Amino acid sequence: MSIGARTPARGMLPWMVLGIVFLALNLRTPIIAPTAILPRIQEGTGFSAAGLGLLTGLPVLLFALATPLAGRFITRLGAEVTVLTCLSGVLLGTVLRSIGPPWLVLVGTGIIGLAITLGNIVVPVIIRREVPWEQVSMVTGLYSAMMNIGSMGTLIGTGPLAAAFGWRWALAIWGVLAVIGLGFWSGLIRTRMRREGAAAQAAEAASPAEAGPPGEGSAPAAKQPWSQAPAAFRGITALLIVTFSGQSIAYYVTTTWLPSYLADTIGLAPAAAGSTASLFQIAAILGAFGVPLLAARSQPWTPVAIVALLWLSLPVGLLLAPGAYGLWAITGGIAQGGGFTAIFSIIARTAGSDSQTASASARVQGGGYLAATLAPPFAGWLNTATSGWTAPLLLVLAATLAFTITGLLAARRAGRFPRGGAGAREILDD
Repeated sequence: MSIGARTPARGMLPWMVLGIVFLALNLRTPIIAPTAILPRIQEGTGFSAAGLGLLTGLPVLLFALATPLAGRFITRLGAEVTVLTCLSGVLLGTVLRSIGPPWLVLVGTGIIGLAITLGNIVVPVIIRREVPWEQVSMVTGLYSAMMNIGSMGTLIGTGPLAAAFGWRWALAIWGVLAVIGLGFWSGLIRTRMRREGAAAQAAEAASPAEAGPPGEGSAPAAKQPWSQAPAAFRGITALLIVTFSGQSIAYYVTTTWLPSYLADTIGLAPAAAGSTASLFQIAAILGAFGVPLLAARSQPWTPVAIVALLWLSLPVGLLLAPGAYGLWAITGGIAQGGGFTAIFSIIARTAGSDSQTASASARVQGGGYLAATLAPPFAGWLNTATSGWTAPLLLVLAATLAFTITGLLAARRAGRFPRGGAGAREILDD
């Protein structure tokens, strides 16, 4: 099965959605697991603080640097090969990280980062190809929610596992998710190939009048590369690069520094600060499912506008009413889950081919994850330089304003764009 035509197989949708769920569970778990037991890892490896930072920072950096290569990999080898490569890489990296000396721990971490980069890009391609247009937002929301659920389960489970079996086993055991994913996707691909083979044989047996002339249909348009993408779609992608950069800056700065802010500004104990910060992660599930529900009943720009208001409430609330920190953690969390769903739903709905979906996703995620790599250290420097948290919160405010402006522009243009990008007209250059 190539990355070409958008040809959902009859009866395969529920299994494809389940496959996306298994894949999503593997796209954050491997990089979240070490964060729950960093002191134990440091004790066992002798890593410095910088070395520990690589365990979480290196994968995100690779998301940014390797994303263009991931897009080419998917276009050349197809979505199915990419999924299997992603899951195999996650499994290999998890094993190496769990059995080796410190240098091999970092090598395994790098392999995990490269593998997850492939997964990040291929999921929008699969959603575009397999999911009916009216269900794209819901499946994208499910994908986003499962990444958050996987992250929360990992944070909850890794500590007790490390206490019982040691930190190496605590990291290794999450490789079971990759094994399950590999088994499921291998069976899914075989089933899909059998069904497509049977359909091809039936088509050959049909009369020429029924089968139609060779090349008839949407396949040529579905194979259009990025260079042939309409200017309107490229414009939407450019806006979404800025939108996802704002989303990533706000998410990663908040994830990194919210516990420290709560301890310094509110005076919370570390445990209470961590529990409050976890609300930011948990609430993302509401946003991931809320955006599709709004999208089904409103104009395309409405979910983006609501998400933008929720994002803005986080820095503004912490600046003006820090005592309501729990509320702002929840509203910001809903925004980060909803923002991810909104952005990648727009790509899936407006791309004209799977290769364009891969290229657009690569560009959007490359820019966003580069911003995610640079923003948290910069926010930490601002905190040190100003001896306070006002400047870092203003950075988050600027990021959420960027999300608001470009996200609304992209949603407005996407609302006037032909579904799936097929036969796209140059109607948006206004």
